[in-house]
Amino acid sequence: MFDKGKVLGGIAVFICLGTFPLWYIAYQGKAAYPPDPVIYPGSGQCVESAEYMRKYHMQMLEKWRDQAVRQDDRFYTATDNKTYDISLTGTCLKCHPNKAEFCDRCHNYNAVAPNCYSCHNIPPQPTEASGGTK
Repeated sequence: MFDKGKVLGGIAVFICLGTFPLWYIAYQGKAAYPPDPVIYPGSGQCVESAEYMRKYHMQMLEKWRDQAVRQDDRFYTATDNKTYDISLTGTCLKCHPNKAEFCDRCHNYNAVAPNCYSCHNIPPQPTEASGGTK
């Protein structure tokens, strides 16, 4: 038991090194890089507020799918009483036309892979150089 100090020291070093990423993130208080989706000029207002869409867009798209496909109701009335067509390609991608620069940036950041495009076609992708701004 003459190595008791070395063993306890080794355990302490192991714990410090093992939890370093957690302490580092807690100390910084922010992620390594925030997603930066490209918003195109003239996009106008989304069907709901940006805060709502950031938090609930997947639930909204699932509800839209059920409403359009299963109930044959293809119109959405927003909280401001405006009516929109329920259409990923006709409504969402009209204002956010580049999947790689808008959708994929947040999806990759959050490590999620929704299957929207297993059924929906991806329209031609404009680039920032062709009119997109941040």
